Amino acid sequence: MQTVSLSFFRFSTPLSRLWALAQMGAARLSLPGVPDIGFWKLLGSGTGEGFTPIPNTGVYAILATWPSEEIARGQTSGAPVFRRYQSWANEHWTVFLSTASVRGNWAGTEPFQTGISVSQGPLAALTRATVKPRVAWRFWKRVPAISDVIGSDPNVVFKIGVGEVPLLHQVTFSIWPDANAMANFARKDGPHARAIKAVRAEHWFREELYARFNILGSAGSWNGRNPLQDIIPSEVAS
Repeated sequence: MQTVSLSFFRFSTPLSRLWALAQMGAARLSLPGVPDIGFWKLLGSGTGEGFTPIPNTGVYAILATWPSEEIARGQTSGAPVFRRYQSWANEHWTVFLSTASVRGNWAGTEPFQTGISVSQGPLAALTRATVKPRVAWRFWKRVPAISDVIGSDPNVVFKIGVGEVPLLHQVTFSIWPDANAMANFARKDGPHARAIKAVRAEHWFREELYARFNILGSAGSWNGRNPLQDIIPSEVAS
């Protein structure tokens, strides 16, 4: 069963941040050579919780697909490129996922293979969009309000905004205790719902992808703890 890994790395010193920025180019040469890696993307983040157009030089991510969870865990901890990131980062966390549903494309491809449907437990959601340049300012004008709402939602377990190209390629990732909690956020009236309506009515995106995932587990810590430990008791930060 295909496994998706999403690895986050935090860099605290000026030297490590320069190294991480350089890897946005250099790691592109290394990742294709990692055994069994499928689709992969190097991602930067925005300031705050990532939902801003201002780059955050302290947080980066690597998304990848693998043939199995065992291979995903082995390569994200043992492949040289991942080990270099971990050695330079002062904190790192990887979450392992199986795709429950997906629609849309990412850079013209269909990267995620669906397995079992969404379980009754925790789930993750990922959205990826290519924003049309002519409406980028209108899209980003709405984002701070959406960020405030999701940030204040007591049900969201983890959330971050990342992306490939500042302003134009945006990825959001969030983890929820169950499908109802996520649906309540998505459907209730507010900045998020109004932004979705504007996206549909005015065709803001050139390309978009929406995926839901079952959570298989994680490794590492973020902000000093494992974000899953409150919703999956067996998860212990390593």
